Amino acid sequence: MTVRLLALSRRGVVGGWLLALGAAGCTPTEEGPAPVTVTQRVVNGTDAPADAAAVALVARRTRCSGESLTLLCSGVLIAPDVVLTAAHCLNVFGPEGPYEVFFGAVLLPEPQGRFVRVARAVRHPDYVPETHAFDAALLRLATPVEVPPLPLPGSASLALAPGSTVRVLGFGDTKDPSAPSGRRRQGMLSVLEVAENFFRAGPSPGMSCVGDSGGPVLVNDGTREVLAGITVSGDVACRTVAVNVRVEALRDTFLQPFLSESPAPTGPTLAPEDLCQETCERDADCPSGLTCDAVEGAPKRCLLPALQQGDYGAPCADDASCGAGGLCARLEPEGDEACRCFRPCDSAPPSNAGGCASAPGAALFGLLAWVPRMTRLRRRR
Repeated sequence: MTVRLLALSRRGVVGGWLLALGAAGCTPTEEGPAPVTVTQRVVNGTDAPADAAAVALVARRTRCSGESLTLLCSGVLIAPDVVLTAAHCLNVFGPEGPYEVFFGAVLLPEPQGRFVRVARAVRHPDYVPETHAFDAALLRLATPVEVPPLPLPGSASLALAPGSTVRVLGFGDTKDPSAPSGRRRQGMLSVLEVAENFFRAGPSPGMSCVGDSGGPVLVNDGTREVLAGITVSGDVACRTVAVNVRVEALRDTFLQPFLSESPAPTGPTLAPEDLCQETCERDADCPSGLTCDAVEGAPKRCLLPALQQGDYGAPCADDASCGAGGLCARLEPEGDEACRCFRPCDSAPPSNAGGCASAPGAALFGLLAWVPRMTRLRRRR
């Protein structure tokens, strides 16, 4: 079972970004094997249908039909509304980018589970991309899930020493053409070296690889399995060494403060069908996780990532439900009101039945608009 750090998009533009992310985010910690640049799942592993807390991180979907899933990384649920993953998994879209978390054993080719939108993402403040030091990020889910989180290690140090056996989980590729990525898999590793903030492990006989970055590495503390680390890097061939950040090094200064945060206050939001007439001041003004932003100097309005300014009308199932040239946009991963017909602000409603429409190329226009927004956010940081 080989754990990959990242999965490749099936769309050209995003695919190129993900290739760049893989090249930048999979270098081993300190000295060691060459960086991993390809996405794979646990090599020499087996399916892990019962490990519901091991999840997949995907790019947030904008369309309700005809859109490929983009697997970014793996992750692990540590609270009903908190997922721990690797910081480099956010390299393409940044912490402010659009993400969803998938809960289920099979993501690809057809998902068998549920998606939950990510409301907030935070990288570790001491993350060093070049070495993968503190390569960790936390994701706050928009909705808590009824899945038992994996337990964190206690105050006493884990018995993690060379020769210890650990279990790794992830959704990456397997180096096996007959077993493509997108399934939750598990494999056994043997600890090779333990440092203060990370540990290295080798195949026993499993091995982690690209696409499994952020996935859990578990060790038995004598009574149960606890979260010892998360996958962050390894050798190019995914055969000899996996580098893992130690959860003990994150617990007191990064995990616990985030877990202890009070829920963000909620207030009234703008109506999805009136967004062309209403301006916003902050993201909290927008419904369903839309972002408050300005496009090409226009007033700030609520936007769905990868779409331009527009209103969201009647519920829909697919683009055909929205009339000629219509676009059925996904405001939330699930629910009766999740998918609604999108109409750009500069287009008129169609004269025929359907009640909404989109200008040709609306999704492409919005995707191009999303790129400068990410650039501005990175400049601020």
